[in-house]
Amino acid sequence: MKAVVITHPGGPEVLEIQERPIPDCKADEVLIKVYAAGINRPDVFQRKGNYPPPPGAPQDIPGLEVAGTIEKTGADVTNWKVGDAVCALLAGGGYAEYAVVNAQHCLPIPSGFSFVQAASLPETVYTVWHNVFQKGKLQSSENLLVHGGSSGIGITAIQLAKGFGAKVFATAGSYEKCEACVSLGADLCINYKKEDFEEVLKKEGVDVILDMVGGDYIPKNLRLLRVDGRMVFINTMKGNKAEGVDFGLIMKNRLTITGSTLRNRDVTFKAELTKEILENVWPLLENGKFKPVIYREFPLEEAAKAHELMESSDHIGKIILTNSW
Repeated sequence: MKAVVITHPGGPEVLEIQERPIPDCKADEVLIKVYAAGINRPDVFQRKGNYPPPPGAPQDIPGLEVAGTIEKTGADVTNWKVGDAVCALLAGGGYAEYAVVNAQHCLPIPSGFSFVQAASLPETVYTVWHNVFQKGKLQSSENLLVHGGSSGIGITAIQLAKGFGAKVFATAGSYEKCEACVSLGADLCINYKKEDFEEVLKKEGVDVILDMVGGDYIPKNLRLLRVDGRMVFINTMKGNKAEGVDFGLIMKNRLTITGSTLRNRDVTFKAELTKEILENVWPLLENGKFKPVIYREFPLEEAAKAHELMESSDHIGKIILTNSW
C-alpha cells in the first residue's frame, strides 16, 4: 500500500509517499480501506518529533482519524462486516491506503455523509465530548468559552454545546473567523487580535472554558470563571507555564483546572467513549444540528501542502486528505 511517511523529524517537506505492507488486523481489530483522513495538530507535532505515538501504533505514519470501508475483520469481531462504511479514531497510521483499528473504536458513517465529511469527525468529536461534557460537565444552562473557535475542535465544541442548550462564546484571530463561529451558533466571538477577551466577557461570566492556548490566557481564564467553574486544557500553544495565577481565587471560587490527552488512553476507555458518542452525538449529526465544516481537501500525495496550511492557521474548519488509489 501507499502511505505518507515521516522520513525524519522536521518541516512538512519530510513527508514522503512510500510503499508499506498492508497491516494485518488482530482478532479484535478491523482493516479499513481508507478513502479520507483528517489532518490534526497532533500530526504536526508528531512530524516535528514532539509527539511520539503509543506502542503498537505505526511510528512514522501519522493520522488519527479516517473514513472508509471495512476490508477485513478479526476473528473476534462481531459488530462489523466487510463492506461496512465507517469512520474511526486511530492511535496513528491514518495517512495510508489501509489502516487497522480496534473494532470498538469505529462508528457508522452518518446517513447522507460523504467519506470526507465523516473523516473530519472522530478526533474532534471524541476530544470535545470527553473534555467539554465528561470532564467539563457542561450543562444546558451554562456558559462555555471556546478558544480557537474556528479550528476543527472549536467548530465541534460550538455546535455540540449549542446543540445541548448552552450559551457559547468563542475567540478567533480574524473577523472572518469570528463570523464563521457565529454562523455555527456562537452567541459571541471575540477577535483576540483586536480585543481583550477578558474585558469583553467579564460581565458575562463563564462556567466552562475549553483552552488550547495556555500561556498568558491562563490567569485571564481563571478570572472569568464563575463559582464552581471548570477550565479544561487540551493544548498549550502559547506555553504550559503562566505568571499571575491567583491560587486564592481558585480556592475562593472553588475552581477546577483539568485537562487530558486522548491518544495514549487505553482500548477500554476509547470503546466506552465511542458508545457515549454514538448515543449522544450521532443523533445531532443525523438531524442536522451538527454539521462538519471542511475547509479544503488534498490528495494523499500532497500531505506536505496540507500540513503547511494547518501550520498557517489560515483555515476555518477541517483539512482532509483523500485517497483515490
